[in-house]
Amino acid sequence: MLTGYQVSSWNKLTLVMGNEDGIRPVIRYSEAFKREVVRQLEMEGLSFAAVRQKYGITGNATVQGWVRKYGSGLRGRMIRVETPEEIRQLKRLKERVRQLESALADANIELSLERTYTRMACEQAGIQDVEGFKKNAAGKQRTKP
Repeated sequence: MLTGYQVSSWNKLTLVMGNEDGIRPVIRYSEAFKREVVRQLEMEGLSFAAVRQKYGITGNATVQGWVRKYGSGLRGRMIRVETPEEIRQLKRLKERVRQLESALADANIELSLERTYTRMACEQAGIQDVEGFKKNAAGKQRTKP
């Protein structure tokens, strides 16, 4: 059952509709109010939680959405300054990672080929237990040619 309409404060434009079922009211804030909240966040360094508590704003993402829409873009953005040496080192490390990934791929291909050749050789030789053959062959010492 609808209990009534009210405008709860200067910063809210639309009527708040509440009911006895406990459904939360829909609140619409004015654009001027939103911009003021964002200004306080950016200029005064207030936290999202502090502003929400100060003005009784519900919803954890409400203020963050306002900052994305009305903010200058500096809030929450990290600016990274790198020296030329750091940039060179990053390039060297990325190149090293690329080389290692390539070597790992080559090693995986070689291992796959070795397993396939061993299985095929065992089939041709009539050896049923490929794993047993590998264990026996690994235990024997190889002679130099």
